[in-house]
Amino acid sequence: MTQTIKAKNIMGRMPEGEVDTKIQETLKHITHKLMVMSGKGGVGKSSVSVNLATALATMGHKVGLMDVDIHGPDIPRMLGIQGNLQANDDKKIVPARYSPRLSVVSIESLMPDKDEAIIWRGPAKHAAIRQFVGDVDWGDLDYLIIDAPPGTGDEPLTVAHLIKDAQAIIVTTPQEVALADVRKSIRFCSQVKMEILGLVENMSGYACPKCGEILNIFGTDGGRRTAEEKGVNFLGKIPLDPSLVALGDAGRSIQAENPSSPVTRAFKALAKEVIRQSLP
Repeated sequence: MTQTIKAKNIMGRMPEGEVDTKIQETLKHITHKLMVMSGKGGVGKSSVSVNLATALATMGHKVGLMDVDIHGPDIPRMLGIQGNLQANDDKKIVPARYSPRLSVVSIESLMPDKDEAIIWRGPAKHAAIRQFVGDVDWGDLDYLIIDAPPGTGDEPLTVAHLIKDAQAIIVTTPQEVALADVRKSIRFCSQVKMEILGLVENMSGYACPKCGEILNIFGTDGGRRTAEEKGVNFLGKIPLDPSLVALGDAGRSIQAENPSSPVTRAFKALAKEVIRQSLP
């Protein structure tokens, strides 16, 4: 028998010490933990999280996608996931299933009213993220992709302290204003001793829907140069495609709808590079 879990009662489901034990047990079954973060909003970080997770799952890996953007959760809508999360007979939260190899947990899937504002302070957010790891039945995963909110606040800090072997994937766009914030993200990772898997340059050129030519309307290679300057791996470039936004708003995948598009090919290349960089 299952029961619906709501955001207002996710905290306090287990004593803190028991949660710690569950967290460590859960993490033993997850090979790679990757936090996708950005120095500022508007760089397409959640889009990268969703499409990286989808590409990895399509390649045959077992993937979990954990949305820890408490105040602005977008992942369920981008994947077309509806309904609320349930608890199983063991009183563990069952992730929503997007595909046989991709499962998802988000605070939005715990909200009866999806448009309700979540007004939580740091301790409440910290407790929720702990529950998302220790009180969720993730099972065995090859990759756990953690979509963090922009900046270096409570949520990424909690992930860094909670998951000691997590690695960061930093998303930026080519503009200098975004790159300046990337450098802050790199400094954040250094201060919390989180390894950086690499940097992704999103919106790197515009993919013309008629001819497929890439037009560098926002510039290009700023992310690569920053990665080289800071000694960080450069994982790849993702072009801007308006259909990616439209399909995401409709809860549909560009990789399924247009498997030959430049964006789809770029995300597959990104997934392959992530696999290569995360190998022991």
